[in-house]
Amino acid sequence: MYKNLRWKLLSILAVALIAIVAFYPPQTKVHLGLDLKGGLQLILAVKTDDALRVETETSSEQLREALKAQGIIVAGTRVLSLTEFQIDGVPADKDQQFRQIFDQQYGDAFNRDNQPGGGYIAKMKPNIEVQRRASAVDQSVQTIERRVNELGVSEPIVAPYGSGKDKNEIIVQLPGISDVARAKDIIGKTAILELRIIEGGPTADQASLLTASGGQVPLDMEVLQGSGGSNAPGASAVNEFYLVRKVSAITGRDLRNARATLDEYNQPAVGFTLNNGGVAKFSAVTGANVGRILAIILDGRVVSTPRIEGAINTADARITGRFTQQEANDLALVLRSGALPASLTMLQQEEVGPTLGQDSVRAGMMASGLALIFVTLFMLAYYKLAGINALTSIVMNLLILMGFMAYLGAVMTLPGIAGFVLTIGMGVDSNVLIFERIREELATGKGARQALSAGFDRVFITIVDTHVSSLISAAFLFQFGTGPIRGFATTLFFGLIANVFTAVFVSRTMFEFILSRKPAATAKLSI
Repeated sequence: MYKNLRWKLLSILAVALIAIVAFYPPQTKVHLGLDLKGGLQLILAVKTDDALRVETETSSEQLREALKAQGIIVAGTRVLSLTEFQIDGVPADKDQQFRQIFDQQYGDAFNRDNQPGGGYIAKMKPNIEVQRRASAVDQSVQTIERRVNELGVSEPIVAPYGSGKDKNEIIVQLPGISDVARAKDIIGKTAILELRIIEGGPTADQASLLTASGGQVPLDMEVLQGSGGSNAPGASAVNEFYLVRKVSAITGRDLRNARATLDEYNQPAVGFTLNNGGVAKFSAVTGANVGRILAIILDGRVVSTPRIEGAINTADARITGRFTQQEANDLALVLRSGALPASLTMLQQEEVGPTLGQDSVRAGMMASGLALIFVTLFMLAYYKLAGINALTSIVMNLLILMGFMAYLGAVMTLPGIAGFVLTIGMGVDSNVLIFERIREELATGKGARQALSAGFDRVFITIVDTHVSSLISAAFLFQFGTGPIRGFATTLFFGLIANVFTAVFVSRTMFEFILSRKPAATAKLSI
């Protein structure tokens, strides 16, 4: 009787049961990819020019405010292009102080060139421009990923897609998504939240709003339109115009959380909570502007205009408007996930129906089943009853592979099914190596037990060596591949790990069990 044979058999049974429990029922435990389950695939382009423009405009306004705080009054600042802004009328006696302020706050990102008449042109450095464009894409990927995760989509894929001049593209795959229109709206909504002080309005038209300033928009102001509010006091109307400060008191970056709630009229609203920095800024701004009107702005439109009754020291605030409950939920979702740094352009939209996925699953399962049947017939014909051993080893291999996939939440794709078929081939290859070595040992006149032991021992290093090299290849495919390649690499990687266990441990244990039932002197192998 072989030593520890009972424990070996119990171990194999335990592994098989754990694998079955991990993936059964497969309809709920195994996650299917877009090509099998159906869903939505989007190719989006990030308008990185928007990110550059916002940074240039923000830097221009912040510099003007910083100069004003230091007593340096300039004629004005104006944006010249995506990466350039001009400062006009710097007083000659303040020129040295201006240069120090500029270099300390913006010298890392902008170069400054002297202009006639006490002016300067600030131009974004080329390396900073490249970094900002790349950062806009990376931030967009992270923001979209947070949004689709909150949609409850199983195993979404959000990743950079383009290369070369198209490095600003993003691929989004949403398996099993049902409400395509809502998903697209949530993904593409910029969701820039700002709180600014209103300096004029509301008026019914822009001309009336600018009467006091001679029909010109002041340099530190901006005209915004309402987005259509509720009937509650302080809500904006879509045909109203407001003159607001350019510099925001609070932005979406100051938010800690957002949630759907109800206003005092029991209508859907969106409540948000500020972080510690946001609370401090909000308290300072509201304390300095008691009695004035605050504009709550979402994506460039005024949605609510509450009056400041006193310094607000609380972290909680609320956005009211004509929201449905679903719209309030979606707005809270996009505010929680953060604003996109730039707008998105839809380059490609592809909806994959579930019928195509079902056909793919059936075809893949049929291919795997036929491969297993033909392999079994060959092994039985060539290696006799030892072929049953090989079949059991391969089936055990597939069970463990399915358990790995389900336990780790890996996504099953059509190339992944191809990995299943390759796993069968790898299992056959390992068994052939072992069986041929056992045959060679038997041909030298050794007994069945000695031939079995020598065959497994001498092939072990070869099997480990081939599988380790294949595992390294699979790991590189997963690390550097995208989409289908990663699906194939996933099943290949776990299949190789399972194959080492089944080919070396499971197969040997079965042979030992068979020989343990026979007397040592007359024991034979049907191989």
